[in-house]
Amino acid sequence: MTYVVGYAADGKSKATIHLAALLARSAGEPLVVCAVVPAAPLPSMARVDDEFREFTRDEAEQALATARSLMPADVNATYVVHEARSTSSGILAVADSCDAGLIVLGSSSAGVFGHIALGSVTSRLLYSSPIPIALAPRGFRARSGEVVARVTAAYDGSPDQDELVLAAAAVAARVGAQLRLAAFAVRVPAPYPTRLGTEGDSPVEAEWTEAVERETAAALKRVAALPEVPDTTESVIGYGRNWAESLDDVEWLPGDVLTIGSSSSGPVARVFLGSRAAKIVRHSPVPVVVVPRSAAERIVDDAVAG
Repeated sequence: MTYVVGYAADGKSKATIHLAALLARSAGEPLVVCAVVPAAPLPSMARVDDEFREFTRDEAEQALATARSLMPADVNATYVVHEARSTSSGILAVADSCDAGLIVLGSSSAGVFGHIALGSVTSRLLYSSPIPIALAPRGFRARSGEVVARVTAAYDGSPDQDELVLAAAAVAARVGAQLRLAAFAVRVPAPYPTRLGTEGDSPVEAEWTEAVERETAAALKRVAALPEVPDTTESVIGYGRNWAESLDDVEWLPGDVLTIGSSSSGPVARVFLGSRAAKIVRHSPVPVVVVPRSAAERIVDDAVAG
């Protein structure tokens, strides 16, 4: 299986290369690093068209030379320049041509350092890709020789997330990583002051926590029935007054990767982020892999089949 890396033609995608190398090294998969340039326009007498095409291709080649210099020697990677009408369609075309199992992208340079910021290309791909997409936080760096140490699956007990949990467990087992299920809760302030208890003691929150813990325990039992299981499994719940605090309430370590599933309201075969998932992605301090439901089902089927 090949991982396709969408590398910006400006050569400023160092975080993307670091994440791609981390994932490829962990799974033992090769990379195809592609820079997409505008497709040739219709035949024209204007010499400027040819000059612009040559300029963009030269810029892409220079960007790939930078990517090649950043890529660790222990990662198998090839580099291609691809012409397409748009960057997103070009990346999908490259992924389709090499039967890729994952697309790796970076964050917008306008985002907050240390978190994921969706640009125009990543946003389009998050609503159109038929395969999982890995997103690097802005400024992300992996240490030399580092591998994925723990896969955290965002899970709130919903039935439509069961396949994601099993898929995350299968991948964690394959790469020798731990598995963690994490639920995130945003506390809504009380509409009026009260002397009875604290925010964390509200009946609604207590009931939600009990339900999540019950469903998480059941999900881990299903994980235990897989042919290959991670060496370590655990669960955690993060609380906060907003999504940033909720994710910060959970411990994150080097080598952590967060996985999240597509919204059940979107198409089964493609990535589609619901509003809650999009907020988790934007506030994640670690790389995120977004998995379409159809892709999760394929991963589980392959794991069960051995």
